[in-house]
Amino acid sequence: MSVTLYFLRHGETQSSQSGSFCGMLDLDLTPEGHQMAADFAAAYREQTWEAVYGSPLRRARDTAQPLCDALGLTVARRDGLMEIAYGAWEGMTQEDVNRQFHDDYVRWLADPGWNAPNGGERGVDVARRADAVLDEILRTHHAGNVLVVSHKATIRIMLCSLLGIDFGRYRDRIDAPVASLAVVEMTDRGPLLRRLADRAHLRDALRARAGT
Repeated sequence: MSVTLYFLRHGETQSSQSGSFCGMLDLDLTPEGHQMAADFAAAYREQTWEAVYGSPLRRARDTAQPLCDALGLTVARRDGLMEIAYGAWEGMTQEDVNRQFHDDYVRWLADPGWNAPNGGERGVDVARRADAVLDEILRTHHAGNVLVVSHKATIRIMLCSLLGIDFGRYRDRIDAPVASLAVVEMTDRGPLLRRLADRAHLRDALRARAGT
């Protein structure tokens, strides 16, 4: 039996609704975001879990908590699973960043793997810290299902790392809408992507909500 990694992005926040940059800002879930977390727990509480790992940021903690409460599990919080730091761009819309930091924004759009937001992190920096957590998980758990609750950019970067996709293309190749699930099975031939951007666990009204 192999390890299967379930990557769950946190539920909706005001930032995911507005499309503003939110990396290290410690935002709450919206009421709908809390319902997304409850829907995930209801859908997956019957599954056997070896462990739950998560970002310490509140929106990730609160997304993981309903499942952990249902199963009596404790989240192993890891700083390496936090969202990418957007530096001076935190809380700003893309339009405002483009206006105030145009040249840097254009460079970042072209290759966010090796160009950082002003005062923030490059994709490769996130990959190093997140990969350290993945290495820990795979050393610790040799079979079964492991849930990893994290953030949009960080999940996309981890998936690029596992699947051999250039970090500079993480924004162009991988989708991760709010409360979505990606599933990667660690097979004898390497990581196998089983599901991507899966929101089937959400009720119809939540699945239909827009957001980045």
